[in-house]
Amino acid sequence: MWQEVITPRFSDTDALGHINNTVFAVWFEGARLPVFKIFTPELNLQHWPLIVASVKLDYHAQTHYGSDVELRTFISRIGGSSFDVYQEAWQGGIKTVSGTAVMVQFDYTSNKAVAISTAQRTQLAAHLAPT
Repeated sequence: MWQEVITPRFSDTDALGHINNTVFAVWFEGARLPVFKIFTPELNLQHWPLIVASVKLDYHAQTHYGSDVELRTFISRIGGSSFDVYQEAWQGGIKTVSGTAVMVQFDYTSNKAVAISTAQRTQLAAHLAPT
């Protein structure tokens, strides 16, 4: 598991003072940085090997401004060329949001998915979500 703490900005709130539901997709993408480094350690956009095939978010409780949010990132599935990144947002000991992004290793030149290597699979497996 990878962990990161976010301090919500005032601009992350909605009119009711909650963290806006759209913010979590951005926070979760930022927290996937360690995953991206498995596939392109230098984060070179000219050689970017991943695409997002799907993103799903579930909201479990309200998240509020004024208190830090812990983001937890796991790998929940590893396929041939795709894998699932499962993430959670926690505030005050409560899981407020969870989500899954389906990522595909992709060759933009051939416009095809690329198999996950044994080394990449090993690195991903080190962060498997508990079952």
